[in-house]
Amino acid sequence: MSFPEIIRQPWPWYVAGPLIGLTVPALLLIGNKSFGISSSLRHICAACVPANISFFNYNWKKEAWNLFFVAGIALGGFLATTFLADPSSIRVAPDTVVALRTFGIQDFSGLMPADLFAAANLFTLKGLFFFVIGGLLVGFGTRWAGGCTSGHAIMGLSNLQWPSLVATISFMAGGFAMTHLLLPLIFKLVN
Repeated sequence: MSFPEIIRQPWPWYVAGPLIGLTVPALLLIGNKSFGISSSLRHICAACVPANISFFNYNWKKEAWNLFFVAGIALGGFLATTFLADPSSIRVAPDTVVALRTFGIQDFSGLMPADLFAAANLFTLKGLFFFVIGGLLVGFGTRWAGGCTSGHAIMGLSNLQWPSLVATISFMAGGFAMTHLLLPLIFKLVN
């Protein structure tokens, strides 16, 4: 298999996981920096919103490296989807397809099911649940937990931080509860 073919294929967890994990010691060795993505939104707000809000009154310029890191992630995602896209269709586990079809989801052609995440759903009850309420809950949970899944599950656990273990277990429990308990109720409500 040639290099372009290797880079276009999904990588197995045992390759991609360690590469992501190596980000932590690399950031620590390069500049004693902590990995996390959600803090970049705070830095952007501190830089762009000239309000006298105590949460945003800090020297955000010391953390500007994080903004470049997030911009690099966005640029890398754009380059990967534009030039390195896997030509084969997205493979979804057959059990997942069966489970989602019971909720009325039929289109599995893209990265996210168009039945849920289409622009046409934005101003519907379905859009209210999945875009607005879901987004608010993710933002609230990230702020309440003091970081996002990448910050806690990758950086915090690698530093053996007890709060990150609690947060990661809570993220997983919340995901399981949402998937198996709340999601079926929401689909009954919006369909």
